[in-house]
Amino acid sequence: MSIHIAATKTIRATVGNTSAKAFSTTSGLDRMHTKENYDAVLQKFAEIRACAVLRTATSDACPKAMQAAIDGGFKICEFTLTTPNCLDHLADFRRKYDGDVMVGCGTILTTEDAANAIDAGSEFIITPVMLPDVIEWCAARNIVCVPGCQTPTELVTAYRHGAPLQKLFPGVAGGPGWVKAVSSALPFLAINPTSGVDLDNAGDFLRNGAASVGLVAPLFDQDAIARGDFDQIAKNAEKVMANVRPVGPYVRKQV
Repeated sequence: MSIHIAATKTIRATVGNTSAKAFSTTSGLDRMHTKENYDAVLQKFAEIRACAVLRTATSDACPKAMQAAIDGGFKICEFTLTTPNCLDHLADFRRKYDGDVMVGCGTILTTEDAANAIDAGSEFIITPVMLPDVIEWCAARNIVCVPGCQTPTELVTAYRHGAPLQKLFPGVAGGPGWVKAVSSALPFLAINPTSGVDLDNAGDFLRNGAASVGLVAPLFDQDAIARGDFDQIAKNAEKVMANVRPVGPYVRKQV
């Protein structure tokens, strides 16, 4: 069943100036972004190489948890539509951190979901599964879409539909070794594992060919969030980034 969370007028007002900067008026398509913006998003992924992926059971916990991840060193953040008031929180963080922390939206299942996320200020789109219509909608507008894929066939299919990064989800047996084998055989892919990545092995995934990684449950410990221990989330973030930074930036592929 499609998850649809509408962007409110309040969200549109609060991010009107920041999100509008990315839009181009030279195309007849709605929500068109510039090629320069598209490239900047990919470059940020290549430089930072780790994204904090947050879903919380309550709206109140969401900004506190994401703030802790940022305080711990994360510069790319993904708010998921399964979080209550997701787009309101996304808009707030985009306004607060525009130009410093890159903010995106996940659990996008339809082009309408994608449009609402972009209206809220999302700088990139993440889908949990491989959805050609969403990928193509984004590609036509110079919006970076990172679709969820489980197999090499899905990864290649996502790439052919216009996804410059491909999210490996859920986790696969073999972890970093699987990524190494697939990225070696299919070097045009830019794989982003987001399941099976933990506080200790994030760097291993990157050294074995992953373009970037996403951190979900290991970063956002739900027990810590439930007891309000956001210092623990910040410590988790510090540990992840300490493993990621020494690997260095990803060399983007020109295929």
